[in-house]
Amino acid sequence: MNKLEGKVAIVTGSGRGIGRAVALKLASEGACVVVNDLDDDIAASVVREIGANAVACAGDVTAPDFGERIVQTALENFGGLDIIVNNAGYTWDNVIQKTTDEQFDAMVDVHLKAPFRILRAAADPIRAMVKQEAANGKVSARKVVNISSIAGLFGNPGQAGYASAKAAVAGLTRTLAKEWGRYNVTINCVAFGLIETRLMQPLTDTENVDAEGRAIQIGVRPEALEITKALTPLGRFGTPEEAAGAVYLFCIPESDYISGQVVIAGGGLQL
Repeated sequence: MNKLEGKVAIVTGSGRGIGRAVALKLASEGACVVVNDLDDDIAASVVREIGANAVACAGDVTAPDFGERIVQTALENFGGLDIIVNNAGYTWDNVIQKTTDEQFDAMVDVHLKAPFRILRAAADPIRAMVKQEAANGKVSARKVVNISSIAGLFGNPGQAGYASAKAAVAGLTRTLAKEWGRYNVTINCVAFGLIETRLMQPLTDTENVDAEGRAIQIGVRPEALEITKALTPLGRFGTPEEAAGAVYLFCIPESDYISGQVVIAGGGLQL
């Protein structure tokens, strides 16, 4: 039997990269998955890869009503909610004297406020499901996996907004672990090192990400990539599938007694 058979999962930012790999991994183990991306077509393509056990909830995770919308998508389509993976995000870098309020707020909105809103929206449905299960003599384990970064744990030049938001994710994780333990929900956090996604490709003048109507340049200076690779004990960057594996560890029954933890998936890198 698949380890996640009968489970219902939400994975934000799951149209590409790490999020897509997480969605495919959870689905391969039997979970029904709500796929999210800004682009309807991209989200739909992942749904097609998974098949009947997936549904799309396209849209911007920073929208005020998005938390309620994605939670309701899971409940209405699959009748439950067992796993939440808060993965969506992007980087918008600059040294602090050149970082605008808009830039800083954008990083907080996508990396911290969006997960907060999703978890807040999930609170009442989870409590109601737990109460109903208890009345039927049943106990279910539910999982939340928040995504942080080694930048949030150790800092990184040019990423005051991103690093601050990702550091705060650890605080949100530990707080919810204490609040939701009574509901048998474990809340953990995976902090990634450099993973081979489009955000980590060599910096060019042409590659951008569309975020709330803003075209934001993405990528990393080639020399910085080489330095970081040299500092990584495993001597290479991780793949999206390896990143998904770290998230998966916190979604399976073997981790039912692990909560409030921040684990680095970075090939041994600690900046």
